[in-house]
Amino acid sequence: MSALLEIENLKTVLHTGGNPVRAVDGLSLAINKGETFALLGESGCGKSMTALSIMRLLPDTGEILSGTVKLSGNDILQLPETLMRRIRGKLISMIFQEPMLSLNPVMTIADQINEVLKQHLRLNNEDAQHRITELLEQVGIPDAQRRMHEFSFQFSGGMKQRAMIAMALAGQPELLIADEPTTALDVTIQAQVLALLRRVQRQRHMAILLITHDLGVVSEMAQVVAVMYAGEIVEQAPRQSFFAQPAHPYSQQLFASLPAKQKRHQELAVISGTVPSLSRKFTGCRFADRCTYALARCHDTEPQWHAIAGNHKVRCHLYDPAAAPVQDKPISGTALKTAAAPPQSPANEPLLQVAGLKVHFPIRKGLFKRAVGQVKAVDGVSLNIFAGKTLALVGESGCGKTTVGKSILQLIEPTAGNVRYNGNELIGMRREQLRPLRSQLQFVFQDPYSSLNPRMRIIDIIEEGMNALNIDAPAVNSQASQTPLSREKAIDALLDCVGLPSEAKWRYPHEFSGGQRQRIAIARALAVNPRLLICDEPTSALDVSVQAQILNLLNTLQDEFRLAFLFITHNISVVEYLADEIAVMYLGRIVECGRIDEVIENPLHPYTQALLSAVPVIDASSAVSMIKLKGDLPSPASPPAGCHFHPRCPHAMPVCSQSYPAVSTISPTHYTHCYLYSQEHDTD
Repeated sequence: MSALLEIENLKTVLHTGGNPVRAVDGLSLAINKGETFALLGESGCGKSMTALSIMRLLPDTGEILSGTVKLSGNDILQLPETLMRRIRGKLISMIFQEPMLSLNPVMTIADQINEVLKQHLRLNNEDAQHRITELLEQVGIPDAQRRMHEFSFQFSGGMKQRAMIAMALAGQPELLIADEPTTALDVTIQAQVLALLRRVQRQRHMAILLITHDLGVVSEMAQVVAVMYAGEIVEQAPRQSFFAQPAHPYSQQLFASLPAKQKRHQELAVISGTVPSLSRKFTGCRFADRCTYALARCHDTEPQWHAIAGNHKVRCHLYDPAAAPVQDKPISGTALKTAAAPPQSPANEPLLQVAGLKVHFPIRKGLFKRAVGQVKAVDGVSLNIFAGKTLALVGESGCGKTTVGKSILQLIEPTAGNVRYNGNELIGMRREQLRPLRSQLQFVFQDPYSSLNPRMRIIDIIEEGMNALNIDAPAVNSQASQTPLSREKAIDALLDCVGLPSEAKWRYPHEFSGGQRQRIAIARALAVNPRLLICDEPTSALDVSVQAQILNLLNTLQDEFRLAFLFITHNISVVEYLADEIAVMYLGRIVECGRIDEVIENPLHPYTQALLSAVPVIDASSAVSMIKLKGDLPSPASPPAGCHFHPRCPHAMPVCSQSYPAVSTISPTHYTHCYLYSQEHDTD
């Protein structure tokens, strides 16, 4: 079969300082028509730069030194820019990693998609509007006909990502480059988007270059897997072979870093150190400094490709019969180390008590902007979080999870309800009263690029909160040192805790990858010694090895300082590993809440069951049949009467559309809002 895309010995450099950064260093791969080729690797290893090289969208400092990129046999690196514009969006399209940077904030979503349609399909206005609505509905944006005329800042993070996917598919490309396409999506929308990509792929025989760190998505989508490290591919294999027996030590460490419920109260395996600087010249294996199996020759001799079986090949000295005996070959991941004992039972009084929280936004229309309705983003949420415990808040994008977090911190003014922190009622508190509590309540935002000041160096970003709240040094440093550290040394230690080198403090946010920026955001939040940390998708932009490092850090901080976490996420494996309790949210309301084992092992609400069934898994034998929900997520501007979930529920009864169900208590720690269970329901 002739390949649709053939890349041979591609070398891309970035001229950002004295030494050029070899972002892509001799990469070769081939993707056939109708095939999904997955590119795995840590943040900063060159995956996204490979995609930008293919699209010829490198930054001003970027340059392709050598190599060929052939699309259907034609080297597109030799084409003039005028011809490349006809290819981009039509023959090759790309879903970018950070939709906030890729969407124009002064154009509506419809206008941005229409640009693609005008350029490549030349549809008339009526057909274009119909096509835009169709695309947005395909990617799961509710009330698409109205929302297509909104701006990107009016969309949640997950909805922005879906709008980007719709834009990428608008031109009906032959090759779709998807750079972390499901990073900001909850599992139900992720399943819907992946099913959409597979359907479009079958219909159009489209090829997909999938750049991701989610091994579950790779297992579900890819036919071929390549692992990239420090600018080069170190392992390539068919999907089945790769997941059955990952060969390269780096690949094995990635698997060992995955969180899971059986690893609770254990420390996840972490790859020591960080990806080496790509501005240095490598003389041996690029992974040698971090490899637990490194041989003497790994440091001074570059490894060559070695065949494992069939099309499975690896770039590693351990598979060279002349270099190492067979028994020295790695056969499993790094052993897990038992972490500190779980914290003691909390006091009876929760650290945070939220009761009947409502956040309603007025819908204004007309010349005088009169309120004609309300968006009920949060509509009566109640939850408790104890010191030293983690409550995970999960649900579809746009259901109000982030609004709950922001309203708890009074970053958004609640419409009604109570928020009590450590006995203090926060709603209605004056700013001068709230200010002393700010250091104890911190937020890690979903989009690190938007929350970091682009004009400030990292040291100033971290120090800003410390200065404003009179914090001398982060408490995290007590782990490593018994003596007080200077402010700069303390920041160095904090950066090291989140996996960044100390010299990173002198750089600006735009000089980091998406995952690195998220680590900076976490470091900034930890710098002021919080007691309650609200984390909004804090690991969504991180690859699995760095995610393991952050989860270990959060676990350690929780054990040592009894930190409480409200963990907003769509990653169920992270929830199973980290959380003590889980609350499932749908359209502004909590539909089920309980201890993690109660809800995960025995989900009762039909929405919770559908949510868990949509989680992609690595082991196909453990997969459950996916529950396909009918219809789309309703708009919070006009929620359905009765139970908000009843239009999509496979078990809906007439009473479900008449009134909202009261609490059904399953156990002292487990409850749900569903007419399938009475308040007297007993699990026995």
